[in-house]
Amino acid sequence: MKIKSSYSLLIVLVVCVSGFTQTQAQVETFSCKFGTKCYGKYVDCPYECPSLQPKDPKAKACYVNCHSPKCKPECKHRKPTCESPGTACYDPRFIGGDGVVFYFHGKSNEHFSLVSDTNLQINSRFIGHRPAGRTRDFTWIQALGILFNSRTFSLEATNAETWDSEVDHLKFTYNGQDLVIPEASLSNWHSPEKDVKVERVSSKNSVIVTLKDTAEILVNVVPVTKEDDKVHKYQVPANDCFVHLEVQFRFSNLSPKVDGVLGRTYRPDFESPTKPGVAMPVLGGEEKYRLASLLSADCKTCIFSPETGPVTSSRIDYGTLDCTSGASAGYGLVCKK
Repeated sequence: MKIKSSYSLLIVLVVCVSGFTQTQAQVETFSCKFGTKCYGKYVDCPYECPSLQPKDPKAKACYVNCHSPKCKPECKHRKPTCESPGTACYDPRFIGGDGVVFYFHGKSNEHFSLVSDTNLQINSRFIGHRPAGRTRDFTWIQALGILFNSRTFSLEATNAETWDSEVDHLKFTYNGQDLVIPEASLSNWHSPEKDVKVERVSSKNSVIVTLKDTAEILVNVVPVTKEDDKVHKYQVPANDCFVHLEVQFRFSNLSPKVDGVLGRTYRPDFESPTKPGVAMPVLGGEEKYRLASLLSADCKTCIFSPETGPVTSSRIDYGTLDCTSGASAGYGLVCKK
């Protein structure tokens, strides 16, 4: 009887060791490219997130900031986490680069500057409605417009009467032309200059937009649900579920003069005007950030001027990363299994 138990234990140990060896073999290794602070160092991804581009949309991915002297990998979500700094979700609720929560309601069917820097402009289009008896619109972010390296890129959530998660609600343009990205998890597109990349995290409604050495934008498309409508008393009409974007930004190389609804919170000297203890701190300033269109930079506080070139910031450790199988297409990493 003891011999049988020992034999069973031996089998269990062999299986466990085999499984551990297999897990080790699946962990990806990366090294940062020449010109970054982590150049020449090879780092293994953690076992908790062994892949830089996991096939499971819900799995965490391996990330590293090659410009940071730490050269340490982290496990991060590939979809927006609305409780982190640099996010814009809900109606809309922002968390600034300083970690402080604030609301900016804007106005339905108008455009506002989210981030304005010398070499980067990120704009938003708001949608919404105003129920009878209210003094302001309920609003959500429906589209993003990006000006970068003298080129333009936009993505927007398409309208729908009712939500269907099996339908892709994302529309893209590049330099004014419609852009089609195949509906498959991990399918991706690069600009001809290799400075803009769009990758589908899942086959529909979730993407990551990477701007080389500048920003990474995680985007998820969601509707206003019946539960949201009931809790917040939006009084959403029956023929529109207000499909909108949940967005999370990760920046590097922002200048100390960066502006915009969200961008200003990344200034080294920024002090939030929100009052402590206020449940829903609302920041105004619509006139300062209002734009003529999704792809313009004509707001009163806009400083976008691509001719002047990027300005190095004293705060660059916001952790952007991109990795592809081709070394020429990656933005800082060489990857291998």
